[in-house]
Amino acid sequence: MLDRNDSLTEGLDYHALNAMLNLYDADGNIRFEADRLAARQYFLTHVNQNTVFFHSLDEKLEYLVEQGYYEAEVLAAYPTAFLHEIWAAAFAKKFRFPTFLGAFKYYTSYTLKTRDGKRYLERYEDRVVMCALALARGDQALAMSFMEEILSGRFQPATPTFLNAGKKSRGELISCFLLRLEDNMESIGRGINSALQLSKRGGGVALMLTNIREHGAPIKGIENQSSGVIPIMKLLEDSFSYANQLGARQGAGAVYLNAHHPDILRFLDTKRENADEKIRIKTLSLGVVIPDITFELAKRNEEMYLFSPHDVEKVYGVPFSEISVSEKYAEMVDDKRIAKKKINARAFFQTLAEIQFESGYPYIMFEDTVNRMNPIAGRITMSNLCSEILQVNEASTFKDDLSYDHLGTDISCNLGSLNIAKAMDGPDLGATVEAAIRALTAVSEMSAIDSVPSVRRGNDESHAIGLGQMNLHGYLAREHVHYGSPEGIEFTSVYFAAVAYHAIRASCALAREKGESFRGFETSTYASGTFFDKYTSRDWLPESARVQALFADVTLPTRADWEALRTEVMTHGLYNRNLQAVPPTGSISYINNATSSIHPIVSKIEIRKEGKIGRVYYPAPFMTNENLAYYRDAYEIGPDALIDTYAAATEHVDQGLSLTLFFPAEATTRDINRAQIQAWKKGIKTIYYVRLRQTALEGTEVEGCVSCTL
Repeated sequence: MLDRNDSLTEGLDYHALNAMLNLYDADGNIRFEADRLAARQYFLTHVNQNTVFFHSLDEKLEYLVEQGYYEAEVLAAYPTAFLHEIWAAAFAKKFRFPTFLGAFKYYTSYTLKTRDGKRYLERYEDRVVMCALALARGDQALAMSFMEEILSGRFQPATPTFLNAGKKSRGELISCFLLRLEDNMESIGRGINSALQLSKRGGGVALMLTNIREHGAPIKGIENQSSGVIPIMKLLEDSFSYANQLGARQGAGAVYLNAHHPDILRFLDTKRENADEKIRIKTLSLGVVIPDITFELAKRNEEMYLFSPHDVEKVYGVPFSEISVSEKYAEMVDDKRIAKKKINARAFFQTLAEIQFESGYPYIMFEDTVNRMNPIAGRITMSNLCSEILQVNEASTFKDDLSYDHLGTDISCNLGSLNIAKAMDGPDLGATVEAAIRALTAVSEMSAIDSVPSVRRGNDESHAIGLGQMNLHGYLAREHVHYGSPEGIEFTSVYFAAVAYHAIRASCALAREKGESFRGFETSTYASGTFFDKYTSRDWLPESARVQALFADVTLPTRADWEALRTEVMTHGLYNRNLQAVPPTGSISYINNATSSIHPIVSKIEIRKEGKIGRVYYPAPFMTNENLAYYRDAYEIGPDALIDTYAAATEHVDQGLSLTLFFPAEATTRDINRAQIQAWKKGIKTIYYVRLRQTALEGTEVEGCVSCTL
């Protein structure tokens, strides 16, 4: 333990104190206390000195409204006496950042600043309260509940919501968007325009390219006319570079392509290190949609056929993305009307692993797994920039002037996450989940993206949200449970089953209150009741004594509770079409002192590069010199334990989870292939990045999804 009077710390500024995390003391211990001193010093010498002083709350609020910093309508929805009450309650909690990076990240990236960027107008409590007031929309009890959940660290809205809620000049509250492109110039042109509109508002955008005809395909009967998907990718990459959110950060985009599209190898080649500059894609993220049949063909060492999307649509009357390749594969192979070519299936997977080895891309979506587990009628054909959003969309059609002939539905991500450790410590897990569902629903209801009508329609009709999780590794380590152990996996399954129960219960309550269910509820497995079969046929309760002890103070749903919920849902419906999605939490993890998402730490002491300040060090949450054995990093733990853990959670998540696979430096493409197959067999829905440890960069942070981080 480092004494505050330790001569080594005297006269050191907060940056130097934080850097002491990287220096062991004389006994070989990590100097955790130095980081706590750094956080304190940061406030004393920087934050306090650069925060605008107000004599009273009334003076502060009046100034911030008059000067156009706060939305007057948010505050006007509440009596003055309540505003005093909620602010007093927030500051009475005496919140303190336990790490320097948490404080630094908040004051650098989230808090309201003067327009010259030099002085702070909010403390952390101010941002929490304004977020709570904005999302509660005049409901005092709900506002107080939101404040309690956020300030306690049990629930944290995603970056766009937490950053923007309550501010007068703000971006959208939504994290990211998914658009589909169809095989015509009108859809492509409108899609690029929509991507620009969404990117400038601060969201990451993913687009589906599966329906675009391949390179060399005929146009109007004339052979070898189509340029395929790569020129569209280049246009999108330039678009995201241009729409860079007022220079705050680069726009971020991803594109998804089915593995059986004829351009698939050209698509993958764009990420090769030695790719020709004419085709090389530097900043756009790539995702591949892989059906079961692709794995079966590789298992049998057979050729895999690639089918012309234009011909498939002519034959079946629906776009290629709406066809189950696994179901129709033999039929399409035999159909002479469909132009096709073939490649070796194993060679395809080898190429996939090579590209991932070089670049970390592409993301992978296991198409048939996703659709088997989808409770909503319709096909899921793509994912998003972080590979956790899995929703049904509907194609739009356009007139020659690019106006809508038929307005379809595109997808938006309304995200926020629970801190597992804090949620487990809280007085009522069910109440925490319900508050989070209501807060995320408010984000959906408060968002109207009129510049992209298909996104607005999709949001208005579905009220889809994505409740995520973070701090799994931190919680397990604190409780002396190894990540990926049988107890760790059992905890994950029981916890996620409980969250699913409470999320569905909360959405059902919303449907009952509002007298409205999401569009398409009647054709969902929720309406038929079959969704609940797995929960009413067995208990999802802890079996081992260790995990029973973890849940000793938490009320868990029984089989009878699930049966009663089935009846409620079949009677009253659900307000939200989608409820859960686990993103790769970034900045919000640091301000919550949480491990990111549900994957393991990447290093005991993480090293980040933070603008002008340079290197910043972040100790894993709850880590001490006595419990280091429970903090093996993701590269040490390896992909198998991650896959098993994510599989346990996936079973209870209606959308997806951002699963990054980590490999040691000596890993080969064979290891990556094996992990892909293992993930597919275990029922994983998507794979996000593939990361190999690089000795020279050991301990550095894995860059997260820019739409989920700052």
